[in-house]
Amino acid sequence: MRRRVVVTGMGAVSPNGIGNQAFADAILAGRSGVRRISHFDASEIPVQVAGEVRDFDELAWVEKRERKHVSRVLPLALAAASEAFRDAGVDPPLLSLHEKRRFGVIMGSGGGGQEFTEEQYRLFFRQQYRQMSLFCVPTSVMGTLSSDVSIRFGLHGPSHVITSGCTSSTDAMGYSLRQIQSGRLDMVLTGGADAPIALGIVKGFILMKILTDSWNHAPEKASRPFSADRDGFVLAEGAWMFVLEEYEHAKARGAKMLAEVCGYGSTCEAFHRVRLKECGEEPARAISLAMQEAGIGAQDVKYVSLHGTSTKLNDRIETQALKLALGEYAPRVPMSALKAQIGHPQGACGAAGVAATIVAMRHGQIPPTINLETPDVECDLDYVPEAGRKVDVEHAICNCIAFGSKNSALVLRNCA
Repeated sequence: MRRRVVVTGMGAVSPNGIGNQAFADAILAGRSGVRRISHFDASEIPVQVAGEVRDFDELAWVEKRERKHVSRVLPLALAAASEAFRDAGVDPPLLSLHEKRRFGVIMGSGGGGQEFTEEQYRLFFRQQYRQMSLFCVPTSVMGTLSSDVSIRFGLHGPSHVITSGCTSSTDAMGYSLRQIQSGRLDMVLTGGADAPIALGIVKGFILMKILTDSWNHAPEKASRPFSADRDGFVLAEGAWMFVLEEYEHAKARGAKMLAEVCGYGSTCEAFHRVRLKECGEEPARAISLAMQEAGIGAQDVKYVSLHGTSTKLNDRIETQALKLALGEYAPRVPMSALKAQIGHPQGACGAAGVAATIVAMRHGQIPPTINLETPDVECDLDYVPEAGRKVDVEHAICNCIAFGSKNSALVLRNCA
């Protein structure tokens, strides 16, 4: 029999709120964290908005002498992880060696230290070699992110970074689920962190024509999932981390349980590097697999946290996928897209959606999809526009879709 897995701790470092309470207050109130870019001078490029984490003190998490050797993604991840441990009532240094060996770190990130790597190349091509980091290679390696987190907290279980595009943190939580279900681990620090707001990265997305350039004058309105006038997503950063724990282990130590992770599904359309098939069959199958593992039917789903990027293609096809997965119940299920409030934090977006779902479960209120001012006739489900809604959520789906035809979904059960 598979072991049950619960979330016992959560930490959030979001564009619209640093810390669990600030994050919850913001998303329930529908407050956008999208602003004009401040990380670099964006005045000469057409896209000038992003979901930045403002007023974040990196040096509270990384020593000043070390800052030049790490990416911004590390202090973001450490801040969220530290809050998740506190929330779970876990003090890693006090764990026994046996406990540390059965405590893994499995994180999701789309780019890891990519903005750090961009800066190292900038220094190299300007021949500013002495300003380059001694650790330009290891910090640029994706797996170093989880290693740095494991080192900081002294955890000896598996230390892995799952990088599968936008589904990265959803998949990281799925793999964490499997590690605990199988008995290999008792606890896992998991979730996602990304910090992709750098000039070269933004220019790359501009070349793909998938970022919105229509709302530089009104950044808070730029991310517009499912609205007919949407024209691209808003790049964002952030970290959302969780402590996952085997149910009996959590019960024995008297831990509070925020939610149960009871299903995971993942598929690949094997279709295209960036496009999605119009039919929506494989995203729907990922959702169905997660529901099957959780032992629920469409009638049991009370909320869906949508991928909802604000691109024409994604929003239309995700709508179709939910109709396939939920059938006649699809129009009755309230759904919302957190990216309307925070932008798209790439590989961390799945973890952000899980955090929003846990907030919805704990407060009995679904966060709204803001900026949905002009309904799209092809996106005709209940996206809870503009204002939140009181709903008791027993089971919820957290959905993600990624470059490379990847699709992943989780099912959460309310533990309240």
